[in-house]
Amino acid sequence: MITVRRSAERGYADHGWLKSFHSFSFAGYFDPAHMGVGNLRVINEDRIAPGTGFGTHGHRDMEIVSYVLDGALAHQDSMGNGTPGGAHAGVILPGDVQRMSAGTGVRHSEFNHSASGQTHFLQIWILPDEAGIAPGYEQKHFAPEAKRGRLALIASPDGAEGSVAIHADARLRSGLFDGEESASLALDPTRLTYVHLVRGALTVNGLALSGGDAVKLAGEAQLQLGHGQDAEVLVFDLKA
Repeated sequence: MITVRRSAERGYADHGWLKSFHSFSFAGYFDPAHMGVGNLRVINEDRIAPGTGFGTHGHRDMEIVSYVLDGALAHQDSMGNGTPGGAHAGVILPGDVQRMSAGTGVRHSEFNHSASGQTHFLQIWILPDEAGIAPGYEQKHFAPEAKRGRLALIASPDGAEGSVAIHADARLRSGLFDGEESASLALDPTRLTYVHLVRGALTVNGLALSGGDAVKLAGEAQLQLGHGQDAEVLVFDLKA
């Protein structure tokens, strides 16, 4: 079964400094028909105005993946990341994938320090396999050529193929497609696949999508992507 969710059907919130589209129920947006897909709980497409951001706040028992599209996202947390002497500089740029395991509890902030440009990024939450793990952080860069015309693995339970390691039964792939570039992926019909078109245009198993559109596949054995027009896409392999 293939189910399409158009961009305009998502929840939307305008806080002035933050404009956010919600693929699934989040904060003030609630739709019992869209609470998540499998263990994927949140995809928020956020645009943060210059000189603003999320103040220090807490999370627990969630795998949080940040995927920056434009601008820069400055991150600081209670694990020491983003502070002098911290393990990571705490700035996430386009092509970077940041994984933060909230586990028993972590506090962090996210800011756009630019004086003129907005920060455009995706905030992704995936339910962990186990509650109460130690908080953790990982950040890696995936160059455009690694994603051009193919689906590159960027997050997985075992850190395969250089991906960031998440504590969840889920795999996340990213691809860039334009013109005649195409890709296929064999699917496990007992699992769920969620395709989120970040931007551009693309066909998914023959269905035409535009930026912000998404497709859920259940009981399908094959994924076919093609006819891209400056397309950037994320493909989630999820526990049903």
